[in-house]
Amino acid sequence: MSVYSMTGYATAQSEPASTEALPAPILGIEIRAVNSRFLDLAFKLTDDLRGAEPALREQLTRELRRGKVEIRGWIEGRNDSSPRPPTSAELQKLNSIQDNIKAWLPDASALSVSEVLALTSRQQSTPPGLQDSFQALATEAIFSLKAAREREGRRLTDMLVGHADQLMALAHKAQPLLPKLVEQQRTRFLERWHEALGAAQTTQDSDMARDRALTEATAYAIRIDVAEELTRLSSHLQEIKQLLAKGGELGKRLDFLIQELHREANTLGSKSSSLELTRISVDMKVLIEQMREQVQNIE
Repeated sequence: MSVYSMTGYATAQSEPASTEALPAPILGIEIRAVNSRFLDLAFKLTDDLRGAEPALREQLTRELRRGKVEIRGWIEGRNDSSPRPPTSAELQKLNSIQDNIKAWLPDASALSVSEVLALTSRQQSTPPGLQDSFQALATEAIFSLKAAREREGRRLTDMLVGHADQLMALAHKAQPLLPKLVEQQRTRFLERWHEALGAAQTTQDSDMARDRALTEATAYAIRIDVAEELTRLSSHLQEIKQLLAKGGELGKRLDFLIQELHREANTLGSKSSSLELTRISVDMKVLIEQMREQVQNIE
C-alpha cells in the first residue's frame, strides 16, 4: 500500500454538450487539502451545484480518511449577458409580493426594472444533465487529488527513511562511547582510592575508602548507562521503517513513535557525561523534530 500525504491540490474543468435551446456552461471544480486530525470537508458551491453536495461528500468520505479539504465548484460561460424577458406569471408573482410588503410597509420603495430583471434571471432553468456532469468532473478531480497526495507521500517516505537511517547511525556512534566513559571514571575512582589508601591510618580506613570508591563508581555507571535508551530508540526506528514500507493509514501511529523517539533522545541528553554524547543527543533531537513536522502531513 502507498503512503498518502494529507496535503494536495487538484482542479478540473469541462464543457458539457451544448443544445440549441441552451448553450452549455463551463463547469469547474477546485479541491485543496491540508493536514488535520480528522476529515473536515468544506463546500463552496454555486446555487445550481448545491444538489451535488451530498453525493460529493459521500464520495470524499469514502476516498479520504484525514485532512481539511475545501471543495469549490463554479459555473462559467452561461449565456446570461442578455437579460431574459420575465414571463407574465413571474411579473404577477412579484407584483403580488410587492403589494403584500407595501400593505405592511407603506414607505417601501417599488421595484425598479433592473431589480425585476435580476430577480427573474435567478430563476433561469438549469441545463439538463448539469449535476451528472459536475459529479463526473468531481470524480476526475478527486482522482487527481489522490495522485498528488500519493506523490507527496512518496517524497515524505523517502525523507523519513533517510532521517531514520541518520538516527540509527548516531545511535551506533553513541554505543562505543559508554564503555569508554565508564572506564575513564573507573580509573579516576581507582586513583582516588589509592590516594585514600596512602592517607589511611589503619586497615579499617583502607577498607572504608575502597568501599566508598566502589560504591561511587557503581552509582556513576548506572547513572550514565544509556544502553537501554539506545536499544529502545533503535527499536522505534525499525518500527517506523517497517510502517513506511507497509504503507496505509499510519499517520497517528507514526506520531506516537516520534513522541517516543523524543523521549529517548531527551533521556540520552540528560544522562550525557561527555561533550561528544551531548552533541549526538542534540543532533538526534534536530532530526526527530524534522521528522515530527513531516509526520503531521501523513494521512
